[in-house]
Order: sequence, then structure tokens, then C-alpha cells
Amino acid sequence: MPDPDPAPSLKDWFDAPRLRHIAHEVAALHPAFDSKHFLRLALADLDSLSLMQRLRRTTESLHATLPASYPAALKILRALAPRINHNFVGLVLPDYVAQYGLQHFDLSLAALKFFTPFSSAEFAIRPFLRQDLPRTLSVMETWSRDENDHVRRLASEGCRPRLPWSFRLDALIADPSPVLPILENLRADPSLYVRKSVANHLNDITKDHPAWVLDLLQGWPLAASPHTTWIARHALRTLIKKGDSTALTLIGASGKAEVKIPRFTITPDNIQLGQKITLTLHLQSASSASQRLVVDYALHYVKKSGSTSAKVFKWKELTLASGETVTLTRQQTLKDFTTRLHHPGHHAVDLLINGQNMAQSAFHLAK
Repeated sequence: MPDPDPAPSLKDWFDAPRLRHIAHEVAALHPAFDSKHFLRLALADLDSLSLMQRLRRTTESLHATLPASYPAALKILRALAPRINHNFVGLVLPDYVAQYGLQHFDLSLAALKFFTPFSSAEFAIRPFLRQDLPRTLSVMETWSRDENDHVRRLASEGCRPRLPWSFRLDALIADPSPVLPILENLRADPSLYVRKSVANHLNDITKDHPAWVLDLLQGWPLAASPHTTWIARHALRTLIKKGDSTALTLIGASGKAEVKIPRFTITPDNIQLGQKITLTLHLQSASSASQRLVVDYALHYVKKSGSTSAKVFKWKELTLASGETVTLTRQQTLKDFTTRLHHPGHHAVDLLINGQNMAQSAFHLAK
């Protein structure tokens, strides 16, 4: 039986058919467009380029073949936006603005607001923030009050101090207070899409200014709004994993857990890369009152050097009644990612309840 075809690579989002589609659509909008020249530029040595390199190559190829006037080129790209029909490929449009529109502030920010519902402009807004932070944040504050949830999300996501896949905003890492009006406007947003961004934004800030975030959340009406409570719970995940007592109190889980742990096991205890482990926990209350518990676990990954590095995973939040016994299970597959390579050896796993290490188990990962 032949081997199945491998899963397509993400970089193939920018493959030859996709680039020909873009050329066709631009030519339909702008008959003077030189499709052949665009494709010669965009397809050159395409196989050797990564996903993000292909995105930038497409941006540069459009710049070389669209009108030299930035406003004229932007008019064509705005008409192109609904014709691309692929969220990630649509990033080429805000990327064009970031690369070539820094000297056209008002025109460019209006374009980013327009493009973001078709894809996302969270990366493209960052060069404008780095160039003129107060002016850009002032516009983004108005976006945080927009009726469109994509635009409101951009207001939060674009100014995250540590946005993945982008450069850090050092000024906001040093002092997050300029983004406070945006976060305040979005603290009870009805859109989960927006709330996730606000929570991730606040979680970013906890890595540099945990007390700032805790003070902010303590002043928010958590009990009055389930949306605000949701944001707080997810914003505090890094501090909760560290067992921060104030963070635990804010989500209703404080103090040392009064529990017995008859069983905490990992099966199988010997696995190979690509296989699953199953964590099983039997948890029994030893308290005369109900307890709010946050159950996590820390997996001590073996590094190439033989030393270990722990990563904390969320497991379960629950209310345990007096005398109650519960059984929790969780599966995790051990496989390599671009961000983590696994190495053979003894992997310890700590059980964390309300931030405290309550038990330990382990498994062995073979070569």
C-alpha cells in the first residue's frame, strides 16, 4: 500500500496557483497591470522560500508592478481585498501598507482598518506604533469603540507588547499605561474574538508588570460581568501557573488545597515519540467546606544537554465539595514541533493544585 501524501506545508498557501489568482484579479481591476512581470518576480525561486518570505515576496512583487503612486496603488488593493478569499494570504494587503505607507499616516491607518476584517492588520500596525506611538494609539483607541469586532480586536492585538511573530514594542514593555484606555474600553466586550485578544494582551503585560495587571483587575467589576471575569481568568493564566496568591484569589481559588491524592499516575510509563501519555488523578477533599481548585501540571522536558526544563499545562478548574472525590484524566501526545524538540530520557511530571506541588509521577521517552 503506498504511503499517504504528506500534509501540505503552510507555505503552500502562497503557491503558484494562488499567485496566478492574485495576478488575474489585479489585472481585472487595473488593466495596465503587468501580470507576467508580477509572476516572474513572485515565482522566482519560490520553493526555497518560507511562508513569511513568500508573503513578503508577494508584497514586493505587487509594489514593483502597481502604480508608483501609493494612493493609487492602495485604491487597487482595497478593491482586491474581497477577491483574495484566504485569510492568511490576505495579510499581503496590510503588509503592503506597513512596507510602503509609513509616510501616509491617515491614509494608511484608514486602510488597515478597512483590511482587518478580510484578514488581520495586527502585524502591519506595529511599524506605525514604533514610529509614532502616541498618535497611533490615539487612532487605535477610537477603533476600540468601533461596531466591528475585527476592528476592536485590532485595537488590542496590534499593540500587544509581545505579539508572537512580530517585534516587541519596547516602549510598552517598559510602561504599559498608554494602552489602558483601549483595555478599559474592551474589558466587557461581547465578542469572544475580542476578549481573547484582551486576555492575551494582559497576560503579555504580566510577564513584565504583574502588579500593574493585578491592580487593574482588582478594580474591574468582575462579579458584575461574566465577560470581564472571563478576561481576568485567562489574563492571569501565567501568574496562576506560578501560584501567585493574588491571582488565585481573584479567580476564587486561594490558600493551600485541603485534599488527599490517592492516585496520580501516568500511563504508559515508557513511550516513543509520537505516542500519547494519559494522566490520571484521583482527588479527595479533606476539608469541611467547598474549595475552588486550579489543577495544573508541570512537565519537565529533557533538554539536549540532559538537563530539564519545566513547562506548565492547564488541566482543570473545579469546585470540590466537602468530602467529595473526583477522578480527572488528561491525554497528551509527545511529538516534535518547530518550537520544541523532544529528547529521550526520564520526564518528571509535577501535580500543581492552587500553585503548589502536591504529587509527582513520571514516564520515560525512548529514542
